[in-house]
Amino acid sequence: MRILAIDTALAACSVAFADTESETLCSHSDVIGKGHAEHLPGLVDKVLAEAGATFGTIDRIAVTVGPGSFTGLRVGIAAARGYGLAVGCPVVGISTLDALLEEGRSLASDRPILAALDARRGQVYVRSSLPSDPYAEPAAVLLQDLAAGLDGYALIGSAAQLLLDLDAIRQDNVLSHSEYPDIQAVLRLGLEADTAQSPTPLYLRPPDAKPQTRARIARA
Repeated sequence: MRILAIDTALAACSVAFADTESETLCSHSDVIGKGHAEHLPGLVDKVLAEAGATFGTIDRIAVTVGPGSFTGLRVGIAAARGYGLAVGCPVVGISTLDALLEEGRSLASDRPILAALDARRGQVYVRSSLPSDPYAEPAAVLLQDLAAGLDGYALIGSAAQLLLDLDAIRQDNVLSHSEYPDIQAVLRLGLEADTAQSPTPLYLRPPDAKPQTRARIARA
């Protein structure tokens, strides 16, 4: 399997390529904040060149679908779909929270993991590794509500510092303060993902930006 993985959901622009037969692996992550649309094509070309691969050799593409930046998600998903259409290969979507959980599994020593990303406005995007957990499904929750029920979790993600500041967790329960998913975790999940459904953005709340209403002409 030859797979290309793309992440533009958060502050980083990340690309990885792997060939499981030859055990080739190449990846790069650039923390850029904004400008993913301009940065991504060159990074894809760079990774493929370093791996000695071409678009025509790709069997599958994985892309992060959120939660994350609305603009970043659209950039990554549109690019992945375009590449997939050009190559004629399936494209699969991977949640940023799932990628964080995958990253945390090697660090958690069998403890239940909670992926938690700072969603701003007093909210946190969360998902637990436990199927029967209240946070088993991706959700946007209030920071204060989350802080009240964190016993037993190993935490990974950018919300860790917020919860430390509230004394809701101890430092030894923080696996990582990751502000974006490990692109190699995205790649690993992409190898196992179901190719039956096309990736769509995972929005857990409405966008921060709202359409302007001033100067709008009323309809007759």
